[in-house]
Amino acid sequence: MRQVNNFINGEFQPADSAQRFEKRSPVNNQVIASIAEASKADVNRAVQAAQQALKGPWGQFTTEQRVAMLYEVAEEITRRFDDFVAAEMADTGQPSHVMKQVFIPRGAANFKIFADVIKNVASESFQMATPDGRGALNYALRVPKGVIGVISPWNAPFMLMTWKVGPALACGNTVVVKPSEETPLTATLLGEVMNKVGVPQGVYNVVNGFGPDSAGAFVTEHPGVDAITFTGETKTGTAIMKAAAEGARDVSFEMGGKNAGIIFADCDFDAAVDGIFRSAFLNTGQVCLGTERLYVERPIFDKFVQALKTKAEAVNYGAPTEHGSNFGPLISKEHQQKVLSYYKLAVEEGATVVTGGGVPDMQGELAEGNWVQPTIWTGLNDNARVVQEEIFGPCCHISPFDREDEVIALANDTEYGLSTTIWTTNLSRAHRMAEAVDVGITWINSWFLRDLRTPFGGSKQSGIGREGGVHSLEFYTEMRNVCIKL
Repeated sequence: MRQVNNFINGEFQPADSAQRFEKRSPVNNQVIASIAEASKADVNRAVQAAQQALKGPWGQFTTEQRVAMLYEVAEEITRRFDDFVAAEMADTGQPSHVMKQVFIPRGAANFKIFADVIKNVASESFQMATPDGRGALNYALRVPKGVIGVISPWNAPFMLMTWKVGPALACGNTVVVKPSEETPLTATLLGEVMNKVGVPQGVYNVVNGFGPDSAGAFVTEHPGVDAITFTGETKTGTAIMKAAAEGARDVSFEMGGKNAGIIFADCDFDAAVDGIFRSAFLNTGQVCLGTERLYVERPIFDKFVQALKTKAEAVNYGAPTEHGSNFGPLISKEHQQKVLSYYKLAVEEGATVVTGGGVPDMQGELAEGNWVQPTIWTGLNDNARVVQEEIFGPCCHISPFDREDEVIALANDTEYGLSTTIWTTNLSRAHRMAEAVDVGITWINSWFLRDLRTPFGGSKQSGIGREGGVHSLEFYTEMRNVCIKL
């Protein structure tokens, strides 16, 4: 069995308390690894190592040296591409094509993209008049914020962890990463990469464990952690924000969503069906940007429901390495039970089950995995719990609409505001809708298409702050003003 230890100060270390927990495969529920659960003393050592690295070689690196090293990190990830794919598949149970085409390449790209950003983005400078006529010059310096606590999720673990680690290191910070207890393998593997390319000890640290009374709380409550970045559910984000209030430490949060998809009758129908199928069911619906609420203009409503049903019923369940498999399990038994409870609730609330609503018939050891069917409902009111609450599974509710103002009100009727996808060939309407829907990111005739230079984050209870491009620099650095009297 694989033994996974914490990565502290450039070394893999067992937990101080010798406490360990099991990692089970989502595919068949078999134990695939034993994970060291970090104690408070372990986290303290990781924070101290990160602080020391800021004072040591890493703190003396020039921007050019950091950029070169992050390029080496990205290249080593690419050299070990198959290792990262295998680790991510073992952790998540998702098909190999998702790992090979999206999650692992994006993880490597996160280091290169932010290395380029820190190298090329200028800071401010202003020349001002003074009473003596000689003037003064003001310019801004970007300096690292310090030790960054990174709390990363389980749904796209490597991509979303490096989305934070990449810019944090590019800006000269050090990090203490607490990956999800469900998906520790790629964060650990990245430690091997850091050592291979010569990243100084203490720059990148990984502590494994859970949330309350475990590594998550120990990291977010530690006074030596200067800022915290988190992706996950809103309830956890609220707890982290309370912890960060001690010391008035900065936070950047991407939290829950109940995202709306809006399909107008003038859309490219086939493209819209394909796009919505991905947005509702990719990664078994375990995508924060996924679409769980669909609003389809009435003239094409029945046709759209039938077309999406046909695609949902054509998925191929199977292990990630199985040829032809394109639909994996949920991350855990606990999450499977949560999703199935919403499947039951939808029926109790009066939904029409278009397709799915249960567990597929799996054979052999796969029968022990965390499988659920892709599920489509119609017929619920917009205030139904299934329509209002984030489920984070492969499911969506579809409602008809008649007017543009009506669907705007429906899309905005939620406490969340992460993303939306809108399908129309009317350019004027596309611009109107993009401005009217209260979310952090709007896709027009697309979904999950990301230029990493652009701002990313949520509105309302979906998040705080923006990351991506120069916006990441704003979080991961402090700006200092220098005023020189001429």
